[in-house]
Amino acid sequence: MGRYTRTPILRNESGTQYYKRVICPDIPRSNQDLYVSTTEDDRYDLLAFQYYKSASLWWIISTANPQYAGASLFPGGGVQIRIPFPIQTILNEYNALND
Repeated sequence: MGRYTRTPILRNESGTQYYKRVICPDIPRSNQDLYVSTTEDDRYDLLAFQYYKSASLWWIISTANPQYAGASLFPGGGVQIRIPFPIQTILNEYNALND
């Protein structure tokens, strides 16, 4: 499930459509988290697919690693990033914030 799957589409006064603002939850550290060293080719969406079986959950890894997130899907090579778990807890918190 992507983070915009259930997000309402709104329309402004001029008729332009846009998604309702979504709120990403804080993702606390857990003893279940994984830490991985990245390569130059790593991307958040590919890492999400590898660890969560869904590329659309890239935002979880990006949110958990704000020091590398920026405006890119690439965390950069040679850095250690956190892959948060348990994933269902994070998704439940996201849904609670955005329902």
